[in-house]
Amino acid sequence: MMTLSSSSYAEPREKDEHARLIAGWLLVVALLVFSMVILGGVTRLTNSGLSMVEWKPVTGWLPPLSETAWEAEFEKYKAFPEYQKVNQGMSLGEFKSIFAFEYGHRLFGRIIGLAFFVPFVLFLILGKIRLTLVPRLLGLFVLGGAQGVMGWVMVKSGLVDHPDVSHYRLTAHLGLACLIFCALIWTALDLLHPKSGTQGRPANVLKWARIVLGLVFLQILIGGFVAGLNAGFIYNEWPMMGEGFLPEELFDLTPLYMNFLENIATIQFTHRMVAYLVLLAVAALYLKGRIPGIGDRARSGIVLLTLAVLGQIGLGIWTLLAVVPVSLGALHQAGGLIVLGLSVYVVHELTARRA
Repeated sequence: MMTLSSSSYAEPREKDEHARLIAGWLLVVALLVFSMVILGGVTRLTNSGLSMVEWKPVTGWLPPLSETAWEAEFEKYKAFPEYQKVNQGMSLGEFKSIFAFEYGHRLFGRIIGLAFFVPFVLFLILGKIRLTLVPRLLGLFVLGGAQGVMGWVMVKSGLVDHPDVSHYRLTAHLGLACLIFCALIWTALDLLHPKSGTQGRPANVLKWARIVLGLVFLQILIGGFVAGLNAGFIYNEWPMMGEGFLPEELFDLTPLYMNFLENIATIQFTHRMVAYLVLLAVAALYLKGRIPGIGDRARSGIVLLTLAVLGQIGLGIWTLLAVVPVSLGALHQAGGLIVLGLSVYVVHELTARRA
């Protein structure tokens, strides 16, 4: 009779422990990215994003440390349009307050880079990362570096005649952050819940989960346009927009497609309509997900996703009616990322039967 040595059992257990360790690290980094996006939203809402007019990726860890250094930093800011056209006459103390948000945002980005790179190197040296996973992790690191570059490209667009960043670049910056967030979660889930390679979920449920995920990502990108164009500060009533359901300026621009890119009334209207589409899609997913055979984790994820979407829509309406205070704007952005993360979780759970 064949017997198995204890080492035969130890190796799979060790691999499972390594997988859980790497997954936990990636989820911590995802949480840091989540916090970074919220801080970026607060930086935007407090009009602090253009207070630092230089990008020093290597030497920019420290803020000004003396009154002379603060005066020099303030003088640099005075040479750019935001001070000249918006904040002329502001005091050094007021400058310090907006500088703090942008400095914190940039510093936090560097901390995330270290939180990813240093453990990655250590885990690789210690043999705790599967070699097949290395290319994906390197890809995530490259995306993180690209995100830093994209952030500066965004800021540069506001250091010209018009003292506001390009809403296209802001949305690209936000979209890339969300892509990194999703990739971190998906990779962690691959490690925690490895697939057996056998399709085993009802295809119709997976289809609706993917539709929800696509719509949620689209809605976040439209939210970037709303933020970049300050479109949340008009038509602060619901469900109407002014005198009717449709805003009067809905198709004022020509050609027609430019309304969806530049017309702030159209962009707010589109943000509302896509929210309704997300609600309908998640309702369909909830109904489809009641059938047997999808698994307890997937079913629980669908319930949480449904509740998160309902809460996010309610929070969005509240934020609009309150004319986008910083606190509610940040909460709404956080809610969007929670919905996105849950959407990724549900799609991952439905993709294939687990081992």
